[in-house]
Amino acid sequence: MKYLKVIAFTHKQIELKELGRLVVCQENLADKLAQVKAQFNIPEIFYLATCNRVEFVMTTPQAVDKDFAKKFIEAFNTELCHDSLSTFMDSASIYEDQEAMVHLLRTSCSLESLVVGEKEILAQLRKAYEHCKDAGLTGDAMRMIMNCVVKTAKEVYTHTNISKNPISVVSLAYRKLKDLNLCSNARILIIGAGETNRNLSKYLQKHKFSNFTVFNRTVANAEVLAKDLNGEAFDLEALKTYNKGFDAIITCTSAVEPIITPEIYKSLLNGETGRKTIVDLAIPNDTAPEVLEQFPVNFIEVHSLNEVAKKNLQERYHELVHAEAIIEQNIAEFIMQLKQRRIELAMRKVPEKIKEIRNTAINSVFADEVQAMDEQSREILEKVINYMEKKYISVPMIMAKDILINEN
Repeated sequence: MKYLKVIAFTHKQIELKELGRLVVCQENLADKLAQVKAQFNIPEIFYLATCNRVEFVMTTPQAVDKDFAKKFIEAFNTELCHDSLSTFMDSASIYEDQEAMVHLLRTSCSLESLVVGEKEILAQLRKAYEHCKDAGLTGDAMRMIMNCVVKTAKEVYTHTNISKNPISVVSLAYRKLKDLNLCSNARILIIGAGETNRNLSKYLQKHKFSNFTVFNRTVANAEVLAKDLNGEAFDLEALKTYNKGFDAIITCTSAVEPIITPEIYKSLLNGETGRKTIVDLAIPNDTAPEVLEQFPVNFIEVHSLNEVAKKNLQERYHELVHAEAIIEQNIAEFIMQLKQRRIELAMRKVPEKIKEIRNTAINSVFADEVQAMDEQSREILEKVINYMEKKYISVPMIMAKDILINEN
């Protein structure tokens, strides 16, 4: 944990609409991370972006302060102007060592989420880590950290009531949508085929909605979701020419620029003039502000769910004590695991050294004596040396681990 550092931008200090400006397009994310990893000589790194946070998790021996973080973000996101960068840095949270580990565990257990108790964050964390792991951006240290993160989150969700009757951002969005009394055959356009839209689609299907059209940058992914919904699938470009009208749009993509522009929205209306509904759970929003200014729209976004989330936190507050106790226990266990791992790494050379001593003894120091032995005696000597070699390798490891356990 000594070198674990986190640079975090979250809903606690930054407006969600502003937070979206830090989100990086997934298409070139790995390349950008590799670039800053090399530039700042960071051994391991991964990036997490959700609807209410953007975080960089890294291992590095160098000091990570506001000055370092500013240079890092400047190199990572070259589209931010100087004033915007300064504003973001004023709101950044920087964690290191054990405090960084506690932050990650609290995040995975949803204690730092907009909606405490929602389980999506654990899946998002794992997916973010796996993406960076597959890109070769993480190593052994981050592997151990993530094992602890996943274990702790599962224990909190299993042994506390923090996620009982869960109220996630998705379910909150559905409740608001339900209050608008859309009929079950309402024409629903789904833009983006990611996890958030898939989850919201399940709610809609469960409540008998049946008229879906899916748009996605990758048509194959749109087709998978459309098949589940018995709907049609198109790529994003098809939004410009789609002319079958709609009653509601559900959108959540990783685009950094608005997808629903006034021109596209007007085209999608296809001459209809009534009030429509947009559920926009993307950060930054997929809907251009001008759409809301120029057209009558029921607009549901992550930011608008904030008040409901606060009520949710109050209702579940008494469960936080139990969750904190589980986190504390896992931190203690993780510290012990780190010590054992350091011993394992430090003692990797022991077998090599013992083999070197063995070879020197047989082939140099006692070469003449060994050569003078008969074949049966040499076999017995070989067995004795092999036995002792194994013991000399295992005994120091066992003793070192015993010392660790007794010290604690």
